[in-house]
Amino acid sequence: MIKKISFAFFLFISTFFFACGQEHKDAQNWLEKFNNAGQATVVLNNEKALLPLKKLEIKTIASIDLGYKYHSIFDSILNKYADIKTFPLTKDLNALNADLKFFNTIIIQVTDSTEFNDEILFFINQMENTRQVVINYFGEGKNLAKLNNVKAPIVFSPVKDQQAASFSAQLIFGGVACLGRLPISFSDKYQRNTGFDIDRIRLQFTVPEDLNINANDLKAIDEIAAEAIRNKATPGMVVFAAKDGKVIFNKAYGAHTYDTDAQKESVNDIFDLASITKVGATTMEVMHLYETNQLDLDTTIDTYLAQARNTDKADIKVKELMLHQAGFIPYIPFFSAIKPDDFSRDSSEVYNVKVADNYFMKKSYFNDVMWKQMLASPLKTRGKYVYSDLSMYFMKEVIEQITKTPLQNYVKTNFYNPLGMSSTGFNPRYRFTKSEIVPTELDTYFRKTLLMGYVHDQGAAMVGGVSGHAGLFSNASDLAILFQMLLNRGEYGGDRYFKPEIVNFFTTKYSELSRRGLGFDGFDSKSTYGYPSKFASSQSYGHTGYTGTCVWVDPKENLIYILLSNRVNPEVNNKLSTLNIRPRIQDVIYKAIQNARN
Repeated sequence: MIKKISFAFFLFISTFFFACGQEHKDAQNWLEKFNNAGQATVVLNNEKALLPLKKLEIKTIASIDLGYKYHSIFDSILNKYADIKTFPLTKDLNALNADLKFFNTIIIQVTDSTEFNDEILFFINQMENTRQVVINYFGEGKNLAKLNNVKAPIVFSPVKDQQAASFSAQLIFGGVACLGRLPISFSDKYQRNTGFDIDRIRLQFTVPEDLNINANDLKAIDEIAAEAIRNKATPGMVVFAAKDGKVIFNKAYGAHTYDTDAQKESVNDIFDLASITKVGATTMEVMHLYETNQLDLDTTIDTYLAQARNTDKADIKVKELMLHQAGFIPYIPFFSAIKPDDFSRDSSEVYNVKVADNYFMKKSYFNDVMWKQMLASPLKTRGKYVYSDLSMYFMKEVIEQITKTPLQNYVKTNFYNPLGMSSTGFNPRYRFTKSEIVPTELDTYFRKTLLMGYVHDQGAAMVGGVSGHAGLFSNASDLAILFQMLLNRGEYGGDRYFKPEIVNFFTTKYSELSRRGLGFDGFDSKSTYGYPSKFASSQSYGHTGYTGTCVWVDPKENLIYILLSNRVNPEVNNKLSTLNIRPRIQDVIYKAIQNARN
């Protein structure tokens, strides 16, 4: 039976990913054991440099437990880097072989207690001949010689605690570096001083003490989160922070809703990112098209959009859309114009645009109504900064005209899949269960239902859940991968996605009319509180989302900060902003970093 591990399920998570809520001594103890495990771990048989795993977009990965005590911990860490399906211990290897027919990469966990009989060795050999295999050996190595004929990489860990499970899992994806060598000889093949170096190429999951930050200095985040929930600013949230490529805080608070029996929040929960879509999807594609000379920011949009010709939108330049300086009104309440014959409760050839459960729009509605409304909308502030969703509606049409590819497919193929962002994408209800997705608003005025996995933004919903300004969903750690790539100036996991100068060009303040870069929001020197934080540097860039989300990168501190919430549940309120919850939590992180220097 295939099983997908839930990160919040295991108690150990509270001492690992949630370490910032523990005592400083506990975090130090965890780090000491983690480092000890790292020093003892050795990579064997890696002549072909298969480790760390790369080209995740073409890998279908399964993890098989052949008797490892901490397999749950090991598998849960693997899932931080890619979509891993796990298989429990089974004696019927023939049935297991059949279950693996759709997987091309197999990770096998073995120990000193694993019975390396002919059947097991034949199974490993069979996997090697048809797939890429990685073996994780936990134990003293008394059976290591039985793997002499194995050509697959072996991650050998003589340490047998939880930290060893975490280190080995991270090592497979390059979340940690490894320099270990065998201390003794185990066979003619596995001789003393044998081993291969592994570089760190992806995010590492650790504790604050790994960067000399005291976990106790981050406990104020708990208090601010509790304040937000107590004041019903949001029923729950996930807070994430990574510095120097190391995740030092990843904690969930509250629940999916305010109901007493509501599902508790998990760090793996998937949220509606709202306007983070503008940078997490649309801007990514714009950057790629710009770098590959397929898109000119100074070209007018009528070059790409025939419908814009003979309108007052014709001479708007692409960069004006990206800077919110095109003169558009902030938004159009498209849903208010819906007529009874524009939607149906059942799908059909005519009504095939799914807006929510039992709600389908006409397939022609966008072209017949919404697009015409946007083309006819007034331009009131041309040449001034006015934040408008319409800019990204137009931007989506421009880039899809160039690529001949839907936005959701383009970013998935070029970014999310190769980066290992398995939770990120549009319309998550097609890929995940309701329990994995945090519900947003109880929509009483449009769709008449609690929105779970359908985009909160009405306009984005009316075009099938995919728009240039809204519709993207993700969990915190997946979103962090994308922004760590940007913080790395375009590189992640051993692959380059952008040239460094492209990242700098788009994320740097571009216009004197606003604080913004191209697509990205930025540091606001005029903010009374401090935007995005009292302590953020002027190099900061990111975006916020209407549903109660934000992601901020500060290159000066090499820092990523993410907060995901569903503040619109059960209905829209503005307490998350009036209480300054997002910037105050970010302040705590900066203060902890500053204290570490004193």
